[in-house]
Amino acid sequence: MNSELEGDIRHITTLKTYDRHSPSSCNLFAATTAMFVAERFLGRKQPVGAPAHRGAAVEDGVTHGLLDLKAPMTECFDAAFETYDARMAMSGDPRRDHYRATIPDMVAAALVELREYGTPTEMQGRVEWKPDGLKFPIMGYFDYRWANHNIIADLKTTERMPSQIKISHARQVALYAGDDDTDARLIYVTPKKLEPYKLENISEHRKALYNIAKRIENFKALSDDPNFFVSITVPDLESFYWTTPQARQMAWEIWGI
Repeated sequence: MNSELEGDIRHITTLKTYDRHSPSSCNLFAATTAMFVAERFLGRKQPVGAPAHRGAAVEDGVTHGLLDLKAPMTECFDAAFETYDARMAMSGDPRRDHYRATIPDMVAAALVELREYGTPTEMQGRVEWKPDGLKFPIMGYFDYRWANHNIIADLKTTERMPSQIKISHARQVALYAGDDDTDARLIYVTPKKLEPYKLENISEHRKALYNIAKRIENFKALSDDPNFFVSITVPDLESFYWTTPQARQMAWEIWGI
């Protein structure tokens, strides 16, 4: 690369502080190291769209209905709409109205399932795991825990129902569960369907999370120069992670491709 072109592309001077792992960072590293570098080492976060905001809104509506088991569904819908509308206020996502319209059915389906467990004993609980061999802890927040039933559950909103637990979600909930005795569940909900899946082999998924975190630490130890990590990675522009205009622009600005 000639010096003129290198000056146009490599303008990064600061390596962002990375001192803790999360299931999302581990999963991102495993799926696309280049996007991991962009987000976790360079601080170039991608904007989220209607699907992510709908997920947060559905969770808020469900939480409202679990804190008050007698709250009418319409009240829970309103709580979800309030979150969604606030998060989408400045968004130009063309899917805005479509995703908003699906919120009531998703909230209702999740409440029918989760109200059977009663009021959670803990919500948005923080979990920190620092196993031997890792420099940094792995941290995350679960959605709901019912200590009286030894149940922990994460709610996942999606357009299409998976036939089984996604591997990335299995690693995430395995962190929260802690051991194989916990009844750990993934509650997947689409606009038309809900499926609760029980997580098996928790210890194996936690081990996988550990192994990814260890590789991240080995990767990070290679250099303190952010441009070094740019020089040894390349984004796959056909990957889901790089399909948005913002991601494509970032790929050009950082990697020149």
